[in-house]
Amino acid sequence: MKSTRLSLLIRLLGLACLSSSTAVAAPPNVLLITADDLRPELGCYGSVALTPHLDALAARGTRFTRAYCQQAVCNPSRSSMLTGLRPGTLGLYVNGTHFRELKPDVTTLPLWFKEHGYTTRCAGKIFHNWHTKEKGDPRSWSAPEFLHFANHGDDAAQVSGPLPENHAKLSEGLRRYGSVGMTEAYDVPDEAYYDGRVAAEAVRLLPELKKGGPFFLAVGFWKPHAPFNAPKKYWDLYDRATLPPVDPRWPTNAPEIASHPSGEILGSGKDRRTPTDGQVAEMRHGYLAAVSYLDAQVGKVLTALRDEGLADNTIVVFWGDHGYHLGEHGLWAKTSNFELDARVPLIVATPAPAHPGAESASLVEMIDLFPTLVELAGLPAAPGLEGASLVPVLKDPTASVKPAAFTQHPRPPYPDRSPRKAPELMGYSVRTADWRYTEWRNWDTGAIEATELYDHRKEQPELENLAAAPPDPIGFEAARRLLHAQFPPQASKAP
Repeated sequence: MKSTRLSLLIRLLGLACLSSSTAVAAPPNVLLITADDLRPELGCYGSVALTPHLDALAARGTRFTRAYCQQAVCNPSRSSMLTGLRPGTLGLYVNGTHFRELKPDVTTLPLWFKEHGYTTRCAGKIFHNWHTKEKGDPRSWSAPEFLHFANHGDDAAQVSGPLPENHAKLSEGLRRYGSVGMTEAYDVPDEAYYDGRVAAEAVRLLPELKKGGPFFLAVGFWKPHAPFNAPKKYWDLYDRATLPPVDPRWPTNAPEIASHPSGEILGSGKDRRTPTDGQVAEMRHGYLAAVSYLDAQVGKVLTALRDEGLADNTIVVFWGDHGYHLGEHGLWAKTSNFELDARVPLIVATPAPAHPGAESASLVEMIDLFPTLVELAGLPAAPGLEGASLVPVLKDPTASVKPAAFTQHPRPPYPDRSPRKAPELMGYSVRTADWRYTEWRNWDTGAIEATELYDHRKEQPELENLAAAPPDPIGFEAARRLLHAQFPPQASKAP
């Protein structure tokens, strides 16, 4: 710790020597806010979701409309972003393997800040929820993590006395999510659930962090991940009868391998459920309620940041670990390469933004966050990162730092929990400005077993697979070359 503090002091003294007449700004703090299973279902992204606090954050920052995760499931996505490495580099495609089992000495984003003089703290789910305290990542943090481990299916309302009536009337016909009903609308305080307690801890930490040097505070919310059980007041924000309809059509000519069983929501075997139209509507209603609940907790943290006088020197990043299906394409939850699973919300608000309220269509990957925050904080560049800094885009929202974004996902969608067992196939997907092209390759031989091509110039781009007859051969070939440059068509190596 002494050496890191010394390095920070030397850096500040170096800046001071540049000009004796110019005041030296303090190193910026970082507030990294993470949401779980959140597609860009926010008001500022054009959704009916009521999210005033995140909308306000977007109004003073930059909102990225083409931001993509590297794999649409929690652990690989979070591990990739937090190490700045793609899932293939980590060899990590499953939820049940800690990234340090594969890369024991890898440097994480908070660890890099910690090694350069920052106090790093964690409230909530940032790395994957390993279900035990011992499997967090203590190396990354200056103090023990808070509520970083648990099971979504154990997030039952905690109240004194008996629970009030559950107003989610159709929940009995849905499978349970662990010990919790798939949909629950109890009239309980925010702190009855994980996220209310995570927000309260983050608010408690800010005055403590204010007393020290620069800090990196990561706040990980558990919603809107299932079960859909936000407090009733957030359900009351929506009229279920007026919610936009969902198009459940499977894309014409799409290969079966692109689909998955949606078991996380629908169950499997004897526990599998086929929801009625009413239950589908109830789950969609519950997802929106959870989004508004999440937004309210974010608002508490941002308000505390402002009230502590920290907002003017804190970089705020809000991101979602991957997208989500709510019945579109007949799918539920995640684990596909479709746009709804790959695309995520990303908002970056710096203390003195060049273009407050900007919208950028620049193609962005979550591995870009590590180098971006390092550059914004003025830290030395971390070696070996695979992303690109987004600082040029923050300066000019029309700028571009890469021609494409890449997502991948194995089949089976949840391969064996052991990191040593390879998947049967891997779907590699490239998203350019106009196209999404996906190749499903045999893991052992590299043979291409199915392809998908979707035209994102269309209003409903992923309802017809055009791979058999590309309408724009030049655009298709450019996308194919980009995919092959990133993922050469050869036999894969088992992780």
